[in-house]
Amino acid sequence: MTTKRWVNKPEGSNWGRFGDDDQRGKMNLLTPERRVAAAREVKEGIAFTLSLPLDYPGGNSIFAHRKAPVLQYEKRGGAAYNFNFKLSHICAEYCDIVCDDAVLLYLQYSTQWDGLSHVGQMFDADGDGVPEKVYYNGWRGGVDLVGPEDAKEGFGAHKLGVENFATAGVQGRGVLVDLHRIYGRKKAFVGYDDLMRALDAQKVGVEAGDFLCLYTGYGDLIMEMNKQPDVNVLHSSCAALDGRDARLLQWISDTDLVAICSDSLAVEVFPPRPAEGDSFPMLPLHNHCLFKQGVHLGELWYFTELAQWLGAHGRWRFQLTAPPLRLPGAVGSPATPVAVV
Repeated sequence: MTTKRWVNKPEGSNWGRFGDDDQRGKMNLLTPERRVAAAREVKEGIAFTLSLPLDYPGGNSIFAHRKAPVLQYEKRGGAAYNFNFKLSHICAEYCDIVCDDAVLLYLQYSTQWDGLSHVGQMFDADGDGVPEKVYYNGWRGGVDLVGPEDAKEGFGAHKLGVENFATAGVQGRGVLVDLHRIYGRKKAFVGYDDLMRALDAQKVGVEAGDFLCLYTGYGDLIMEMNKQPDVNVLHSSCAALDGRDARLLQWISDTDLVAICSDSLAVEVFPPRPAEGDSFPMLPLHNHCLFKQGVHLGELWYFTELAQWLGAHGRWRFQLTAPPLRLPGAVGSPATPVAVV
């Protein structure tokens, strides 16, 4: 192990751009000037909630290892639960009644942010010919990100946890691309040329510090299924980005956008198009954004009402506020994003 955490960095990465110990990635580009520019997009003061109810999509057929939230209740004062609980048993009238609860919550079940610690890669960062588990900016699996197979205690993302993302002040300008207008609910791989045509048709661009938001109609399908998701229908519907398109990945790097947010399951089409060679990422967009560039990804957002309003008014930019939970050590987080137009 060298004194510097890495000798080699992946091709196409920006490791070290924001400092050798950076844990925020391109969220560093959310400058005061860019937040002021985002505030100037507010003309009407109308707010749109961009989150699904957090008990959607329902069940665990989409991801077997992610389960719906479960509300829980603790007892207080003997056998009584701390829900509809009377603070005093002496008086019959005017006594305070309180409710309290807890939740077992899988952090990436519904509307969510992927932290930079969510996806890494086997990569020879030491330059010794042996690949190791590495994440954005060279932080190490088993050392900086500790799981149950690495140690008996002290689990979690000691580096690249979402608390670093939360304290970045996640508020800026969103740019919505209405892919649903183009593709409807047809499954489509959206590459560089397709995305540029969509942006040109809307007469809008994406600039440094922006949040790219993609409305595909996938969130509408999720809501219509009423917590009974049909996996076959979902996997064969709606547009998503083509993570194998090298020009699209280069555009993401060059644009200096800070995040990509979609109402789809993974932002990119999964499974992706076949790749050449014997070794390649199965989540190429995640690999490029989270591992190489430090670009956060938002999944399973809900853009329907916002997209309808923006389309009706010929506007595609808005102020976006979307902090994750400030939960130390977590690799992802639920979100309740708010767009203001």
